[in-house]
Amino acid sequence: MQANDIPRAMLKPLRRALAALSALTVLTAPALAAPRQQGDVLIRHATIVDVEKARTVPDQAIVTRGGAIVAVGPDKAIARDWAAPRTLEAAHRFVIPGLWDMHVHFGGGPDLIAENKALLPLYVAHGITTIRDCAGDLPYDVLAWRDEIARGSLFGPNLLTSGPKIEGLKPIWKGTLEAGSKADVDAALARLQGLKVDFVKITDSTLDPQLFLYAVARAKALGLRSSGHIPMALTVRQAVDAGLSSIEHLDYARHPGSPDEAAIAADFAAGRINRAEANRRLATSFDHATAMAAYRRFAADGLAVTPTLNGSRIIAHLDDEDHSHDAYLAYIGPKLRKTYDWRIERAAKATPAEIAARHADIERVGAILPMLVEAGVPIMAGTDAGFLNSFNYPGIGLHDELDLFVAKGLTPAQALTAATRAGPAWFGKLDRYGAIAPGKVADIVLLTANPLTDIHATRAIDTVILRGRVHDRAALDAMLAEARAKVAAWNAETAQ
Repeated sequence: MQANDIPRAMLKPLRRALAALSALTVLTAPALAAPRQQGDVLIRHATIVDVEKARTVPDQAIVTRGGAIVAVGPDKAIARDWAAPRTLEAAHRFVIPGLWDMHVHFGGGPDLIAENKALLPLYVAHGITTIRDCAGDLPYDVLAWRDEIARGSLFGPNLLTSGPKIEGLKPIWKGTLEAGSKADVDAALARLQGLKVDFVKITDSTLDPQLFLYAVARAKALGLRSSGHIPMALTVRQAVDAGLSSIEHLDYARHPGSPDEAAIAADFAAGRINRAEANRRLATSFDHATAMAAYRRFAADGLAVTPTLNGSRIIAHLDDEDHSHDAYLAYIGPKLRKTYDWRIERAAKATPAEIAARHADIERVGAILPMLVEAGVPIMAGTDAGFLNSFNYPGIGLHDELDLFVAKGLTPAQALTAATRAGPAWFGKLDRYGAIAPGKVADIVLLTANPLTDIHATRAIDTVILRGRVHDRAALDAMLAEARAKVAAWNAETAQ
């Protein structure tokens, strides 16, 4: 039938119908062929490790854009809706949030600035995307590095720092803000606020115990988190009540396990006993029930503990473990290695009885760790790596710490939580870190094995994504090779 054969009365309704059909086609065509959303990196077929729930979620896809994760979900659905110029095939890969080392140090004096700075890529090469600097004698250099990393002009992990620590007058440690009065403490805190530090570190080599409490309380009043070494003349409870946010080193957490802690502190303050005797009495009077009651109060107060257990173990066993041929020494500059001598020489002077005592003591201290976890105290993985602390290596040291956590009774999931979620929680940053989810910072590690079944899997690193930038295995190996080359050149200079 030709158009001329259609009765004139039917043409108008037919034209209307055709126009409506055409409009419908125009409206529905874009929906049927909607363009995919654009990201920068698409990770496909991954098994996501949900650290919070201690489970794995298979066949997932992750999209990053800029420095953030923008989509996560079943692989088929994400791949349908998203496109990216770079795709990572992650079949048989386990994806975890970037690791955090919550206790590192940089120092040794101005001559060691370059060797300290060269440590930064070692953290990234070992899956560590954030570090917390707990003060040394190069605090202003470290503050500058923090800002340069944030601007993108220096390569390294996200760096959070205390800046210079608060100490007493004429302290053992250099790089401090000295305080001999409340006015000094107030001035120190004002200085730290001006430096925009990420938290406050307070130590006890010469700081008056009451000024320690004042500094902690004032920091809290100013909205600053505080961490430190608790004076022997105080009980841990006094420090926590003043507002201390975290305890560094597991041996301090042993103190409240003694029913005699207050009496021991009073005897030390009065000069009736020395530090060694105070520690001996605290150890021998330790009581499980007393400790658990104290630790439950820690948990209720929100206090966190950074055990730095492996660093203490290394020092305790300097007499019977030979580190002179450690392969990792190839990454440590000669001047930094020289700072190790201080502890090595101290350990060498110990008597057989003292050696046996420190071996036994590190085992007793390690037994506290599962008690803290049972009580609900947040454990933050940190190494104490850096200058002075012999053979406690930046980067690989965090994996050694996690291994020891599991050896002392934690589950792999608990150890992984200590290295991925506890740090962000302490800094109030869990909304941006600690999980693989939309809205989180794109700090991601791809592993070739499941860390929930074997914590050694944190070492099996395939790829590190730092602030959205991909570093595959070849790039990570290149970082390590560059670090070795720098140290080799410094070694050659030293030998001349």
